[in-house]
Amino acid sequence: MITGSKELIRDINSNLVLTQIVNFSPISRSTIAKKLGLTKATISAIVADLLVKKLVVEIGSDDTSLGRKPILLSFNRKAGYAVSVDIGEQMITALITDLQGDERQLKQIATPKYSADLCPALIELLRSMTTGIPERPYGIVGITLGIHGVTSDNVIHFTPYYDFTDCNLVKELEDNFHTTVLLENEANLSVIGEKTFEYDYPNIANISVHTGVGLGILMNNTLYSGIKGYAGEIGHTIVDIDGKPCPCGNQGCLEQYVSERALLQELASKKGLEHIDFLSFSKLYQQKDSDALSIMDTFVRYMTICVNNVLNMFNPDLVIINSRFIVLDPTLLTRIIHNLSSRINNYQKIAPSVLQEGSVLLGGISVTVRSFLGVDVSMIH
Repeated sequence: MITGSKELIRDINSNLVLTQIVNFSPISRSTIAKKLGLTKATISAIVADLLVKKLVVEIGSDDTSLGRKPILLSFNRKAGYAVSVDIGEQMITALITDLQGDERQLKQIATPKYSADLCPALIELLRSMTTGIPERPYGIVGITLGIHGVTSDNVIHFTPYYDFTDCNLVKELEDNFHTTVLLENEANLSVIGEKTFEYDYPNIANISVHTGVGLGILMNNTLYSGIKGYAGEIGHTIVDIDGKPCPCGNQGCLEQYVSERALLQELASKKGLEHIDFLSFSKLYQQKDSDALSIMDTFVRYMTICVNNVLNMFNPDLVIINSRFIVLDPTLLTRIIHNLSSRINNYQKIAPSVLQEGSVLLGGISVTVRSFLGVDVSMIH
């Protein structure tokens, strides 16, 4: 028989009760007691403690026709603020919300060219957003940073397009804002964001196609990141053994055939230009420019290979493709699905991202709130 101290059991029970309130509010004490198999007295004592801690609020009565109407409980989303930052190659975007991802404040700055300027720029950005905001019981409960590279154990191991040599992000932000700072790969945050706010599937593979290409993987509702966070670096799987050189050191990486950076560079080269941005590409594509159309044919061809490999490796319920190319032309996704002709592919759905560029930020909000509460936030509506 497994036994534990009264304090441990109380902590476990409190965690279970808070999980119910966070994920299923409004909910009554009696409903929680039935769902958890705990006594009403135990539930009442735990709820009283959560009310004192301002994590839970009473919001009125349940409309029942029998007897006394039970008081309903709700998670106090105004107990504090959650902060999420997406550190992209060209832009840094920060989001501050309440503890349910609402009451959103968004701000964006250009990513500094030199790593020594990154920490000061981040601190200035977050100070400009947090100065003067209304006080909350717990203030800023945490900051999660989305890194376009490999992370694990709150350490950055590799970033292909920028470097953090002169910037200790975690220490600098913790010293300045006196709260927990977490690092996570942007593709992992993207799949967490889609899971928490949009797609309630237990097994999701989220392919993020932006400057680079990443894969966020949820298996049985749990993030899979591999040894030292290197799982999901699908952009560096080789699709052409003697293909284009990649900054990672290999040749023929998927990233060089489907990422925005690679395809826009290819179009610029075809047009004899040094650079072309996504808006200019969009206009050319909508005008049915032959070079732009050819580049999207390349995108479809190699994304089909990518999705096929993901289906065969992970067999997820859902594959999400997060790409501005598909937003520009949703028929690209139809073409990719049509090309998946293998009889052994078995999946429920292949879908475009709903949250798009916001998926990383909202995933960061989810991670921040989970870390603060110590409970699983399964779905936010």
